[in-house]
Amino acid sequence: METIIILVFVLGYLAITLEHNLKIDKLIPALGMMAILWAIIALTHMDVFEVNTELKELESSSLEYILLHHLGKTAEILIFLMGAMTIVEIIDYFDGFATIKGYINTKSKRRLLWIFSVLAFVLSAIIDNLTATIVLITILQKVIHDRNLRLWFAGLIIIAANAGGAWSPIGDVTTTMLWIGKKVSTLQLVEHVLVPSIFCMVVPTFIASRLSVFKGEIEGGFGDVEPKSKYGSIMLYLGLGMIVFVPFFKTLTHLPPYVGMMLSLAVVATFAEIYSNKKFAISGVNQSDGDYEGHHSPVHHSLSKIEMPSILFFLGILMAVAALESLGMLFHFAESMDENMPFLGTESMGEKVSDLVVLILGAGSAVIDNVPLVAASIGMFSVGMDDPVWHFIAYSAGTGGSMLIIGSAAGVVAMGMEKIDFFWYLKKIGWLALIGFLSGAGVFMLIRNFILN
Repeated sequence: METIIILVFVLGYLAITLEHNLKIDKLIPALGMMAILWAIIALTHMDVFEVNTELKELESSSLEYILLHHLGKTAEILIFLMGAMTIVEIIDYFDGFATIKGYINTKSKRRLLWIFSVLAFVLSAIIDNLTATIVLITILQKVIHDRNLRLWFAGLIIIAANAGGAWSPIGDVTTTMLWIGKKVSTLQLVEHVLVPSIFCMVVPTFIASRLSVFKGEIEGGFGDVEPKSKYGSIMLYLGLGMIVFVPFFKTLTHLPPYVGMMLSLAVVATFAEIYSNKKFAISGVNQSDGDYEGHHSPVHHSLSKIEMPSILFFLGILMAVAALESLGMLFHFAESMDENMPFLGTESMGEKVSDLVVLILGAGSAVIDNVPLVAASIGMFSVGMDDPVWHFIAYSAGTGGSMLIIGSAAGVVAMGMEKIDFFWYLKKIGWLALIGFLSGAGVFMLIRNFILN
């Protein structure tokens, strides 16, 4: 029966990776795979287990308890992401991201490259790499009219956004998973991964800035830089500030991160409603007439625009991996790595060996979605919280996907927005992403071995 379980998972996984070829949204095989796996477990009465990380052994439990346990852990991640997405949509409702365009005050291609890279690096750490990429490419389309040049900028934005998301607990889905799963703490994650991530962004950006394509100045003007709403700047800074507040709230209260995110959403939504009502009061709309009744609140509008397909995909893939974990498959796989392939061990053979495993994980995230890879690693490895292995996984899974345009959410969305060709990206940007990935990995190992220890 375990063979059938693995076969269902492999087929579902294959359908996810071939999303563009099959022209089927990846949430469909993810949800189907999840439901089928748990149905097989229930119908065949397979034994389910929970990993005791202290004793490093499996403990038998009931199916209902295990299912509820994994659903609870998954729901923490999903509710957190929904809160963050809603805040970002509220900012966009007030055209707050137009404020960022005001920082772009040069026509030099090289300076623009550095501005966009730094903005992508910083923004992705706050509003996640996917959203940061969408915001910056939208601005890019209004600033640079030469499509070939814009593709180069988009490629470097992908690298910078993924690098920026790796060192922040709210910057990338996989890093958020590790943070909520109590594998990493905020301060230790930043301490270990920030500098490697900076190198991952700076090195390819510096190399690219020396290429001929970034010589000279861009053509055309910048257009309007003022937000359409006079509250745009306020909502931008309030929204970003409240998202950054979440890790501090968790540190102070020791409550799960989604609680802090819900508080932040409540604060941002309150101001959004106030400013929205002020707009109607100023425009002279009578709140008792039909025009006002037809008005949707910014919170309702923003909730209707969040990426529910992504939320459902994460639900499917995380619960599917949880099925393998509950059967003990991931635990036994990790054990067999130690016994049969000691050079691939994660604990028994020390730090150098684990580096190889994690680098392979990072390279694999360029081909396969990094969410299930990190979910599997959480189930496989039983090292403690803030072990360097988790920090290296956060870095590798977050930045390794930059090597292929389909290897990260930022790359996929940029591919859709700019119609970037897979092989163009592989030829022009892939080698830069590889250099950045290896540079950051080298810096990570240097800091871990000679500075932090």
